[in-house]
Amino acid sequence: MQIRPAADADRSAVLAIVAPILAAGETYATPRDWTDDQVLAYWFDPAYDVYVAEVDGRILGTYYLMANRLGGGAHIANCGYMTAPDAQGKGVARAMCSHSLVRAAGRGFRAMQFNHVVSSNTRAVALWQSLGFAIVGTLPAAFKHPVHGYVDSYVMFKTF
Repeated sequence: MQIRPAADADRSAVLAIVAPILAAGETYATPRDWTDDQVLAYWFDPAYDVYVAEVDGRILGTYYLMANRLGGGAHIANCGYMTAPDAQGKGVARAMCSHSLVRAAGRGFRAMQFNHVVSSNTRAVALWQSLGFAIVGTLPAAFKHPVHGYVDSYVMFKTF
């Protein structure tokens, strides 16, 4: 698997991964009815470094890396990750998170924080914990899941 910075030519492959996940409304606190242009504007925000994970030229996942906050919080990184449905459970998210931790440290970040990990996304919670992230806060009923109703979200943190 190769993880590399996303190029303009990758936008349609990234959209094919990101748009259905956002539309499902199960893991990201974003509108479910965004147009393709809105999805791309969100994922390719100018403040983000966007990467893709590919095997044999096929993009299997994507992530963005950014500062979690500005000013006094700019030393903490934040990321968002998405894996193509048929590539889930094959180590793509683990590889992307590991890559992002190295990239973040290389950019001078001192830690990484995930602000809104939906508690019902148990695979992601377990993965982040296996990579050294701790749940440092629980936001009660902070996410309205389309199937499970109001569920908790976690703030997860890892120091480098």
